[in-house]
Amino acid sequence: MDYSGLQNGSDIRGVAMEGIAGQSVNLTEQACRDIGRGFALWLKKRLGKDAMRVAIGRDSRLTGQMLSGWIGEALAAEGIAVTDFGMASTPAMFMSTITEGFLYDASVMITASHLPFNRNGFKFFTKKGGLEKQDIKAILTLAASDEHTGLPASSVSGGSFMPEYAELLCRKVREATGLMRPLEGLRIVVDAGNGAGGFYVTQVLEPLGADTTGSRFLDPDGTFPNHIPNPENETAMAAITEAVLQNKADLGIIFDTDVDRAGAVLSDGSELNRNRLIAMMAAILLREHPGTTIVTDSITSTGLATFIEAHGGVHHRFKRGYRNVINESVRLNAEGHDSQLAMETSGHGAMKENYFLDDGAYLVTRLLIELSKGRKEGYTLQSLIADLREPAESREFRMNLLLTDFVPYGNDVIEKLRAYTAAQPGWSLAPNNYEGVRVNLDKEHGNGWFLLRMSLHDPLMPLNVESDSAGGAKVIMRELYPFLAQFDKLDTSAPAEFIR
Repeated sequence: MDYSGLQNGSDIRGVAMEGIAGQSVNLTEQACRDIGRGFALWLKKRLGKDAMRVAIGRDSRLTGQMLSGWIGEALAAEGIAVTDFGMASTPAMFMSTITEGFLYDASVMITASHLPFNRNGFKFFTKKGGLEKQDIKAILTLAASDEHTGLPASSVSGGSFMPEYAELLCRKVREATGLMRPLEGLRIVVDAGNGAGGFYVTQVLEPLGADTTGSRFLDPDGTFPNHIPNPENETAMAAITEAVLQNKADLGIIFDTDVDRAGAVLSDGSELNRNRLIAMMAAILLREHPGTTIVTDSITSTGLATFIEAHGGVHHRFKRGYRNVINESVRLNAEGHDSQLAMETSGHGAMKENYFLDDGAYLVTRLLIELSKGRKEGYTLQSLIADLREPAESREFRMNLLLTDFVPYGNDVIEKLRAYTAAQPGWSLAPNNYEGVRVNLDKEHGNGWFLLRMSLHDPLMPLNVESDSAGGAKVIMRELYPFLAQFDKLDTSAPAEFIR
């Protein structure tokens, strides 16, 4: 068997059930059982011991319980003592490896984040954090082998960890505010998108005193009947904005399916996601850690960079991919450069104080602390980002590469664009760029920037365009389009339609 096609960066993802035309199941029972065996082998080699305990959790996906049974039985057959937590969040599964009273050797989360209902997958953790790309490759290689651990079979038992995890979050707020019910008198609404985030209402917000009237889509439902559970999705953000305004809430919170990402809506209905959420977290952390470095992905705005610097921080714009951003922040700290926050515009946010775990629930818990403090000290969450300059226009075009061997072709486009930029009036390559080609354009040529890069996993090239002037995005695209149009294996239909 060859399972390499199931790798998606540092995760495993595949089609777990029928239901979408043209998508056949590849995350089969055999694949799941082999992956469980491969993970057991990998753990035995990595940890160097025979007696091991692994926890398993899942989000609300329709196939979650089935996949949990398959991988759990496979791990137990290889001598691993397995505890099935049932419904859980991805961050909680990591925390089960380092929390006193639990201290599992490893954990598995069954999720495919915000992908369609027919998809599912696996995330793996040890006490050191989430596994890296090379670890997933090794597990899938072992899964395709005939190797076994040789350990006597163990068993699968039931268990629970979410109440303990929720209590950790409550304790964080209480210790920071000095109050048992610091949210008394505040209305906070949650949209869980029918994912795994409903626990936050009953196990965190209400014990802290919040009125959660108006919260919606809290019940787990893997068909996702209301909207995609994704803070980047326009329909999802419109839903939580509506809930805030209808209920006159002080704050709205939205989670993705497995709660490793989050977004928010302020009391005036303004969205707190992408650049705005990064700015908010940067403002909070820079007051506590002056001069710290904020690591972000490559498509953050010029206004965010200016904001971070104006608040005394260092902005380090890196690559797309939450593991890339987190690992870069970890690397900077190891070299002696304090970096308290690693955050993607997708909503993945990891803090040094929280094991560099991308945890949506922890992120919004930090907002709750600030909301409570602000009420006492006379400031609002809105005031923390009042000086953030936002772009007039922002667009993304996802252009397919129309050939099988797409990586060399895409890289050639990028190299030629780098050379092309040098000859264009009003264009300049952005300094300290780590991914693709980012180009700044002066006021006469669109007053903004564009970034062309390769997708992390797929045969396409995303193109991000941002301008500080109304109509500037179209000016930029009209200047860039003649270059793009010369590549016959690059689908430029979306940019062409935009500039008509």
